[in-house]
Amino acid sequence: MRDFEVVIGLEVHAQLRTQSKIFCSCSTVFGLEPNTNTCEVCLGMPGVLPVLNRAVVDCGIKLGLATGCSVEPVTVFARKNYFYPDLPKGYQITQYDHPLCSNGHLDIEVGGEKKRIGIVRIHMEEDAGKTIHDEDKPLSFIDFNRAGVPLLEIVSRPDLRSSSEAVEYLKVLRLLLMYLEICDGNMEEGSFRCDANVSVKPVGQQVLGIRTELKNMNSFRNVHKALDYEVRRQIELLAKGDTVVQETRLWNAALNESQPMRSKEESHDYRYFPEPDLVPVVVDEAWIDEIRATLPELPSDKRARFATTYGLPSYDTEVLTQSRALADFFEQCVEILDSPKDISNWIMTEVLHVLKVRGKGIGQLGLGPPEIAGLLALIREGTLSGTLAKEVFSEMVASGRDAHSIVSEKGLEQLSDKERIREAIEVVLNEHPKEVARYRGGKTQLLGFFVGQVMKATRGKANPNLTNTLIREMLDS
Repeated sequence: MRDFEVVIGLEVHAQLRTQSKIFCSCSTVFGLEPNTNTCEVCLGMPGVLPVLNRAVVDCGIKLGLATGCSVEPVTVFARKNYFYPDLPKGYQITQYDHPLCSNGHLDIEVGGEKKRIGIVRIHMEEDAGKTIHDEDKPLSFIDFNRAGVPLLEIVSRPDLRSSSEAVEYLKVLRLLLMYLEICDGNMEEGSFRCDANVSVKPVGQQVLGIRTELKNMNSFRNVHKALDYEVRRQIELLAKGDTVVQETRLWNAALNESQPMRSKEESHDYRYFPEPDLVPVVVDEAWIDEIRATLPELPSDKRARFATTYGLPSYDTEVLTQSRALADFFEQCVEILDSPKDISNWIMTEVLHVLKVRGKGIGQLGLGPPEIAGLLALIREGTLSGTLAKEVFSEMVASGRDAHSIVSEKGLEQLSDKERIREAIEVVLNEHPKEVARYRGGKTQLLGFFVGQVMKATRGKANPNLTNTLIREMLDS
């Protein structure tokens, strides 16, 4: 494989979070009963006319600005003609030679190396329906609820050189779309999906190899596996002296292999021509400035700010900025309690663990920044030990109550009275004379044993740092 270079370009379809479809007023809500969310327009009935949803253009401009694209002053819709059962009109309204945005980029980092991936274009289009195959009978059904749902197609340049780079590009793009709040990024529901154009060529050869298109990859894991499989398949063909066939292939996750679907179409096969029922869209500077003013702080900028403002390491900034809501939650905690690293540690361990188990987002935690900051303040001031804090946090999550009331009710305040801790230590030392003798004989690693016994005796309430110090004093005296 070292003799070959991999070339990958991605075409990503992002379903937009608009309330209505791109050319009609039907809802975009997912999961409704089949064919209950349609009208004459999205079903392509004779005599109806599409009306462009302005919010779709807003979303496209927003993504174009966030990726450094040029937003075209005049953008035109086109008809893409092909015949599938789930395409009610017999053509798709999309964009061809006059896309909304062009010539942008995304920056990725793989293996510690940063790389800029070019974006050829971002254009608007409508989604098709969905073909549903009966598992028990040789029958297929069509659900047109998705027909007319607005999409942005983001086409990268063939700058990707491995499956790892491709997956990282997708992760960066998905996070950006979610920060902009124009796509929910749900790959399982198909609101974020991609096709990959894959080819290989001998190292040093300027001419690109024959490419295949891979479809049906509904997770980052499947993207990784599918691309690696297709690269191996093509290299094995070339090594045997065979030719790669230009075709579209489907990824079969059950068999872990790509399978032929159809011969790959070229643009002339679709007989593109300007959509006669829609006028060109004029995007002036005022419109662009209006959208630019709504752009949030982007993930890369937020990570850099978290590092400089709060002194957090890169791992923390990556985790905390995985969503706008989580990043905002962290900053709201810091506004209440000026202890960024402690808050970061608690969110990354305790909070995210609970959310992962529940399969929820930070908004469904049931606790707000005041409750988390309040808990950590008790640890910081010595009222609550770190061990007991975890117990209190579990109770907070289960009940929604604040840390102060739980600590007071259960009498969990940390024990910092030196005399009471000395009494507990004295009892432990008297109960373990052999361990005391071994410690004084040089087995100083037994210190942890004594600390543990004291913590057990005080039900975890003893101040661990003070306990450690007092045990040393008493054993060394």
